Amino acid sequence: MSEFTHFNAAGAAHMVDVGTKPDTHRVAIAEGRITMHAGTLAKILAGDHRKGDVLGIARIAGIMGAKRTADLIPLCHPIALTRVDIEFDTQAIPDAVLCRATAETVGPTGVEMEALTAVQTALATIYDMCKAVDRGMCIEAVRLLEKRGGRSGHWQRSAD
Repeated sequence: MSEFTHFNAAGAAHMVDVGTKPDTHRVAIAEGRITMHAGTLAKILAGDHRKGDVLGIARIAGIMGAKRTADLIPLCHPIALTRVDIEFDTQAIPDAVLCRATAETVGPTGVEMEALTAVQTALATIYDMCKAVDRGMCIEAVRLLEKRGGRSGHWQRSAD
């Protein structure tokens, strides 16, 4: 296993120098889910939530979260995203909304944190919009699925 990159030789936290790294096309895909009561999921799918289109608003929130990652994660580089895509799916057992985020850039550093932040922001938005009817919702299984580009190349999560 490699060493942690966000610590210098003296053990102090620092921002990694990416100034000499070449620009490459980079992609990261992350996922997560929010479990809930069946009635909550039914309201989301019916589109009759009094606050509006829950998944539509969560999609915009996820994109905004990806764009603001460097403001939230202290040692993240601000990067120019070329694409952020948020997809939702649902499942019945347990009742849940699944979120998958894809983030892309052309640059000297990866977009894993942007994809992970997009998922978490989208799911937190669903929680915020639905908490009046279901405070027991649970955000879980947020994880990186795949990353491509850069010196370390391609990585993909093995089947669990």
